[in-house]
Amino acid sequence: MSTLEWTADDARAVELARVLAADAVERAGNGHPGTAISLASVLHLLYHKVLRFDPDDPGWIGRDRFILSAGHSSIAQYIQLYLSGSGLELTDLQQFRQFGSRTPGHPEFGQTPGVECTTGPLGMGVANGVGFAMAARRARSLYDPAAVERSIFDRRIYVVAGDGCLQEGMVAEACSLAGTQELGNLIVLYDDNRITIEGDARIAFTENVDQRFEAYGWQVQQVDFTNGGTTYEEKLDDLFAALTAAQADTSRPSLIHLSTVIGWPLPTKAGHHSVHGAKLGADEVAGLKTVLGFDPAVDFPVETDLVERLRATVRQRVAPLRAQWETDFAAWQIAAPDRYALLERVQAQGLPDLTTVLPQFTAEAGEVATRTASGAVLTALAETLPELWGGSADLGSSNNTTMVGQPSFLPANRATADWPADGDGRVIHFGVREQAMSAILNAIALDGLTRAFGGTFLVFSDYMRPAVRVAALSRIPSIFVWTHDSVAVGEDGPTHQPIEQIASLRLIPGLDVIRPADANEVVACWTKVLSRQQGPVGMILSRQNLPVFDRSPDSGLAAADQAARGAYTLLEASTGQPVIVLIATGSEVALALGARTELETAGYPTRVVSAPCLEWLAEQEPDYRDQLLPKNVVRVSIEAGVTYGWAGIIPGGQHVGINHFGASGPTNRLLQEYGLTVQQVVQAAQVGLAERGK
Repeated sequence: MSTLEWTADDARAVELARVLAADAVERAGNGHPGTAISLASVLHLLYHKVLRFDPDDPGWIGRDRFILSAGHSSIAQYIQLYLSGSGLELTDLQQFRQFGSRTPGHPEFGQTPGVECTTGPLGMGVANGVGFAMAARRARSLYDPAAVERSIFDRRIYVVAGDGCLQEGMVAEACSLAGTQELGNLIVLYDDNRITIEGDARIAFTENVDQRFEAYGWQVQQVDFTNGGTTYEEKLDDLFAALTAAQADTSRPSLIHLSTVIGWPLPTKAGHHSVHGAKLGADEVAGLKTVLGFDPAVDFPVETDLVERLRATVRQRVAPLRAQWETDFAAWQIAAPDRYALLERVQAQGLPDLTTVLPQFTAEAGEVATRTASGAVLTALAETLPELWGGSADLGSSNNTTMVGQPSFLPANRATADWPADGDGRVIHFGVREQAMSAILNAIALDGLTRAFGGTFLVFSDYMRPAVRVAALSRIPSIFVWTHDSVAVGEDGPTHQPIEQIASLRLIPGLDVIRPADANEVVACWTKVLSRQQGPVGMILSRQNLPVFDRSPDSGLAAADQAARGAYTLLEASTGQPVIVLIATGSEVALALGARTELETAGYPTRVVSAPCLEWLAEQEPDYRDQLLPKNVVRVSIEAGVTYGWAGIIPGGQHVGINHFGASGPTNRLLQEYGLTVQQVVQAAQVGLAERGK
């Protein structure tokens, strides 16, 4: 970038942005005007002088990414999208926070053009930024490894965060990892206005942020609009210079520590915590307009000529950047036709034929933990799906999330004897950072040029829940791998034995919770997950070995590909018309098969239904579901977790599960102690028969 050119139109646009922010919150009756007003010049600088983006093509591959981690200040971003001609109009600002509008209270991906990810839960946007930065580096190595200097897949990630963001643990995790990864394409602007909802931030936040980020391995710069708290001066030349220096340092992520006064230049409320999260009141809004030279009686001032000039200037700035990128893209397309074909397939969400590379498991091979089968699938897919990558929160060997033989995604100088790295490999080492991992995975999925997965123990999905929820809210096709899925974890004890997690995860609308019964169901479920990108999935896998079911033609067991329906008849009743239906997930399907043998011997025709994903089952036709789980028979659910939720699947049924915490002890002893046995399933069926008078 060259020297900052700041025109009269720029200055007027900033003042207009402040007024529009005040008016939008005032009309809505609620919102967060303070930061939007004081950061109006900062966001204008980014959108009109710095960001590489195309207002007419929000999905352009070559664009930079802007993330408002301080998502409560959403109106600040909406105003810039309006002024830059990026899809919003003044009427959208007038509908701020209204039902069905394109300007919701917090930025939502898919709701507003130009919003890269859903933010609002503080700190998540910073972690998303780390993910976008990682995705950019991986995309370059995947699609343009021959690039020496700049690549068409390079982009910078700009994040605006506040004091609240930096207090969140997720930010500590993500920024620590960003330093280790040397993400030189990540620039975070920290708005240090020293205000949170409860007042002055010093009541809870007194650390030296600069030293903290320097310890993470970041470049840290300071820009002080407050002149040490003496006067106020928006030093945009200094900020522009800091951005230029951050862009030049390609070996470290950058933090620009920007000291501001919240709500400046409000006439009486600037610097007070009351402007953080409430409307200003008519008198204060009128006073602001008077100070800035606007008619205090006019709401949402219309400055058509100014807006048209601003939009034209943005297009004039971006046009040569876009033209050069298109030229470079065309040259790359000719030079790398195979990689271009890969890009087209990935963008179209297509898959090659996987049948020849996916592993198949036989009953003769013995028992296989579903986590082991999952690891075999990922390794087998490595060459066929080069866009697929991932790792775990320091549990790669336990989660089996390591693609065997693939190098690590690490700067080459971080390589170890155990983990070779070529700088841009495919095995991600998230460290013990489950919260950050989940938000990073979301950003990689949103980036759209690769697909990533990340694993940890199921019990620690609780650490990930906020980002998993946002993935479901935004319909992000993130892949979460959760292993060690029940009290069968054994000796590690109740702290590591999930009880309520499966039921709790099923409560999240839009999350597919998948618990395969054997190794071949794992293969079938992975196949569906990779071919379906409608939202996030949780692949829940066993630590303990499970039998590989004999699905040969003479066995009577259905093919594993039926798992794609969510639930299916694994083994039909001997008469074809069951008196009892046992429906189970995961490791408990084997219990159902054992119980069926005893019940059939006792003269009760029994169907076994394997239900790896209740969300997929809910998508099937009602007739299929009614035939699978008929209402006029005894029905028993079997799952090693709380039984909550199963009454909605089989009303009036019996439920075998565990509704209390576990204990430390050998797996078999725990399963026996807590009634996760064939005998308990048979007994539950007998109770159901007795209730029906049979």
